[in-house]
Amino acid sequence: MPELPEVEVTRQGVSPYLIDQEVTGLTVRNASLRWPVPDLAQQIVGQTIRSVHRRAKYLLIDTDAGTTIVHLGMSGSLRVVTALTPVEKHDHIDLSLASGKILRFNDPRRFGAWLWYELPIDAHPLLSKLGPEPLTNAFNPSYLFESLKGKKKAIKLCLMDNHIVVGVGNIYANEALFAAGIHPQMEAGKVDQERLIILVSEVKQILANAIKQGGTTLKDFTNAEGKPGYFAQKLHVYGRGGESCTQCGNLLSEIKLGQRATVFCGLCQTR
Repeated sequence: MPELPEVEVTRQGVSPYLIDQEVTGLTVRNASLRWPVPDLAQQIVGQTIRSVHRRAKYLLIDTDAGTTIVHLGMSGSLRVVTALTPVEKHDHIDLSLASGKILRFNDPRRFGAWLWYELPIDAHPLLSKLGPEPLTNAFNPSYLFESLKGKKKAIKLCLMDNHIVVGVGNIYANEALFAAGIHPQMEAGKVDQERLIILVSEVKQILANAIKQGGTTLKDFTNAEGKPGYFAQKLHVYGRGGESCTQCGNLLSEIKLGQRATVFCGLCQTR
């Protein structure tokens, strides 16, 4: 599933093709996504795209009339193509631009979304209760310490809770906890402030590095130019259960936590 770095890489890839472009058409080949696709053409055709930004894992395409909310779901991708590019299986939506370019949405599993909202976008039910962005100053050790006070839930599950902080999905939660030396099953409220300082720093650094390197290589993810990300080679624990720890050589353990694969080193992650 595309995580925050992959979504941000997608945003960076498509933005130059979209901003200041008039939308000349919208083709919906399959409206049965995670939520039914509304009649977007009526709202967006004829509008000029003012900006493209990201909130959590949502891409927000802004016009004067409102915002198109795009979510890649489990397997979605966006590509910038031309009208001559053959339509492939699972190419569900085309957003046509005055430049002749087309923003094409492909989603084999159809867990993605295309929605429309006319009010201030932060008021949308999907966005209104989200926690801070991890790469902003709002996500800091003091904030995290206060958010985790008294929580008995595992620290990894809290790190993946979008009400606490957005966009830290399974891959990067595994990696950040390893880098901070924190056992993923530790009760969140028992992680000391000193260790939370390290954790916040590692979350920011790991996500920033992943974005810089183009996102993590996932079989379902391609960026706007159809190229995969290249961060997978840097992973220390995710997907490496039973292999040797890159830090101490101990065999990495793999468990299910919140129904997600969780890999850790029993020697390096003790706090």
